Amino acid sequence: MKVWFKMEEIRKCIREASKVMDRTAGVTDGSGSVIACTDERREGVDDMSARAFGSTDDRIAIASGKTYLRLTAADRQGLIAFIEGTDPVSRTYLELLGSWIQAALKERNTDAEREAFLKNVLLENELPGDIPLKAREYRISFHAPRIVFLVRIEKGESVGTLEILQGLFPEGRREHVLAMDEETFVLVAELDGDRGDFSDRTANTILDNLNAESMTRVHIGIGMTAENLKDTAKSYREALMALTVGGIFESERHIVRYDQLGLGRLIYQLPTTLCNMFLDEVFPKGAYEALDSETLLTIQKFFENNLNGSETSRQLFVHRNTLVYRLDKVQKITSLDLRRFDDAVLFKLASMVRRYLERQGQGSGNRSPDGRGWRS
Repeated sequence: MKVWFKMEEIRKCIREASKVMDRTAGVTDGSGSVIACTDERREGVDDMSARAFGSTDDRIAIASGKTYLRLTAADRQGLIAFIEGTDPVSRTYLELLGSWIQAALKERNTDAEREAFLKNVLLENELPGDIPLKAREYRISFHAPRIVFLVRIEKGESVGTLEILQGLFPEGRREHVLAMDEETFVLVAELDGDRGDFSDRTANTILDNLNAESMTRVHIGIGMTAENLKDTAKSYREALMALTVGGIFESERHIVRYDQLGLGRLIYQLPTTLCNMFLDEVFPKGAYEALDSETLLTIQKFFENNLNGSETSRQLFVHRNTLVYRLDKVQKITSLDLRRFDDAVLFKLASMVRRYLERQGQGSGNRSPDGRGWRS
């Protein structure tokens, strides 16, 4: 039988009750085993009177110096609350405790249903016509503009991440935190102010707190604004693409926005056969492999400094003539003069295409000697 209730909710109620009650009380399952008690030593102990009571149809009963109350929550029966004592005060305490627990379980069940609904919306498993109706049922605004933030944690480092995010963004009408799997978490947040400022501010808040609290390696993808709840599925796909494309072309960045992917998004959407044809046209066979690591670093710095030779020489701590020699070497091997804007753009594009194909595990024959893919 599927156990829908959350044990921690019951234990939380019992712990709170122990602060105001002067007698022992607790809850058993249908078999009479104590699952929560103000006296923790009794947890796990079988209560034979509770078991016998569970086999009846009575709502309340007295046995062995205790009062028992059947709890009915949602579609499940079987939980039994008990308290030591048979006097009217004990019964009043038990009735209050039972109402408290059932309200907590109902709220928890509603939260789980709301979370399942939002996940289905993001994954496009809800019929578009049903979304406004269910949103009203769960008291979620349909027309509010929202942005989806996709938070990915390194495998094995996600312990406590959900609790941290829920602490930063308590469940309400404006923000919803969802766990998609063990390493992936989603924040669906209503837009508050300018989109760019709101996205960056929220993402940095997540990054700073996760790094401070758990020292985990965090990557955050941000989708575009969704004008209504139905369109959050598109924002979710965009956030997912931002993480994927960012991981290929800008792996050192922790926060990647879909609207700032640039050439990476364009290359990612190209078929690999077309990418291979492009590489064959740009680089002679084996040309890229002939560039050593020192030369590749020089090219990287040259691009970072907008083809400024003087600044590149300064950052590499080399003489200007040394830089010229290395760029001449690149031109000799690849037939591309990186001092010319057009050739520099062509080389940059080809390098990005190579990296993309490396992640895809494909290539046109220009593989690294070990056969494991494109050299980065």
